[in-house]
Amino acid sequence: AGPVGLDIATRASEVSAKTADETPRRLRRWAMVIDLRKCDGCQSQDTPPQCTRGCIEGHFAPSPMQCIQVFEYELPGGGTQFIPVPCQSCQNPPCVAVCPVGATWPTPEGPALVDQDRCIGCRMCMAACPYDRRFFSWGEPPIPPQAMLGDYHPERQFPLRKGVTSKCDFCPDMARAGRLPYCAQSCPQDAIYYGDFEEDLATNGEHVVELSRFLSENQAYRLKEELNTKPRVYYIPGHGQDAGRDPFEAGRLATEWPWEEKGLPGGIEQM
Repeated sequence: AGPVGLDIATRASEVSAKTADETPRRLRRWAMVIDLRKCDGCQSQDTPPQCTRGCIEGHFAPSPMQCIQVFEYELPGGGTQFIPVPCQSCQNPPCVAVCPVGATWPTPEGPALVDQDRCIGCRMCMAACPYDRRFFSWGEPPIPPQAMLGDYHPERQFPLRKGVTSKCDFCPDMARAGRLPYCAQSCPQDAIYYGDFEEDLATNGEHVVELSRFLSENQAYRLKEELNTKPRVYYIPGHGQDAGRDPFEAGRLATEWPWEEKGLPGGIEQM
C-alpha cells in the first residue's frame, strides 16, 4: 500500500481506538432498512419529510445540506413513490478510493467517515460518489451557538467548517449508546429500521425484526447495485400504501431548516 493507503489504515485505527471500550466487544456491522410501504413523504402529516428535519436539527446542518434527502420518483405504471436517501454506507466506497490525503476511510463497522482536520477540500470524493451524498462548504456555514459546545469528531460532523467536505455519518456513536439515528427517531410512520448484521437484528423503535429474514421475505433491494458499491442501506419496495397513500398523489412539502436564521450565509454545495 502507498502512503495514502497507510494514512487511511492509521486514521481508521485511531478512530477505532477512540471509540472502543476497554473491555472486548463484538465488531458491529451497522445497516439501515427503509420500508417504502410505510414512507409517504410525510404527506399524511402535511409536513416536509420529518426524517430530514430530525437529521438537520440533530446535526445542525445548514441549508441546503440534507444528509438524508427524500426524492420523488415516477413508478412504471404512473404515479410516484418517495425514497429517502442517506449515505449508503458502501462497503466498496468509490469516494474513499479517490481521496489523495486519506481524509475519508471506511470503518470496520461499516460507515465511511470524513476527517475535517485532514480534508483539503479537493472535492474528488464528491465527484466519485454515485449517490450525490457528499457536501462542500464554500463559505462559513451558519452555526448555532449550541453546536460550538460539542467536541468535533469524525463520527459527529459538527460544527462544520469552511472549505471541507462532509456527509451523513450513519450515526454509529448513537447506535453504540443504544439510540436510533435522528432520521429513524423522527419518522412518524416508523419506516426506518437501524440494525446490526452481527446480531442480525434491526428496529424502528416500535418493532424488532430478524434483519436477514426481514430483507429476504420482503424482497429488499439496494440502490445502483450494478456498481458493486455494496451499500448497507436496503429498501423494501412500496409507495406508502401502508400509510394509506395513493401513488397518484404527487408532491411533498419543501424541506425546512428550522434552527437556521434567515439571511445567514450558507455556502454549502451538493454534487
